[in-house]
Amino acid sequence: MSSSAIAVKIFEFVILLFSLSVHECAHAWMASRLGDQTARLQGRVTLNPIPHIDLLGTIIFPALVIFGPLVGFRLPFLLIGWAKPTPVITRNLKKIVRDDNLITLAGPASNLILALVAFLGLFITSIAVPGGRALLRSTLEGGLMINGPSELQALVVLSLIAIEINITLLFFNLLPIPPLDGSHLVRNMLPYNAVQKFDRIPGWISYVLMIVFGGVLLGILVNPVIGWASWALMSI
Repeated sequence: MSSSAIAVKIFEFVILLFSLSVHECAHAWMASRLGDQTARLQGRVTLNPIPHIDLLGTIIFPALVIFGPLVGFRLPFLLIGWAKPTPVITRNLKKIVRDDNLITLAGPASNLILALVAFLGLFITSIAVPGGRALLRSTLEGGLMINGPSELQALVVLSLIAIEINITLLFFNLLPIPPLDGSHLVRNMLPYNAVQKFDRIPGWISYVLMIVFGGVLLGILVNPVIGWASWALMSI
């Protein structure tokens, strides 16, 4: 594998780590704004990835997906990951259901914002930077311009990776699988008896669904969006 391909994989891991940190920081910040300081007191309102790391979801599983092909081990999944859940004590909230939903949606919203910022950055690069359009199209077609400026190439590659990873995280976290964000939204709509059963779903079942079912379903949801974004960028 070429050095440029290895560099792209390192970019993927770093951007995933950053995106997960932004996601959890958004949860913690919104909880703090709505009256629950639990996450803030635990140091979770930060972009420092260390307080957010879940060993399996932040390090091991993403590393297998990203770096596995380097040693001939390939997992048939999109690049997903998860961090340590942000603690929220709902009794500290003024309007429990509404505020809990806002805290929940803050995470996926942060990933959407990151993807939009990266898309906007590529749009500006394409129309305002000399040679930017040609470099963007070359990268989208799977290559790099040999004589292109290395800093600009790195920026384009990072932005494209950021779009793909954050769109994937957006859809992944909205899946109704505990402890993903989508499960909190579903839980807040269930009657009391159903909530009791929902809360007793074993952790191992959640992890299996997150990795296997999530990986299969995500392709159906994510690929059309990534395809549209690529088409929009190619059309600039």
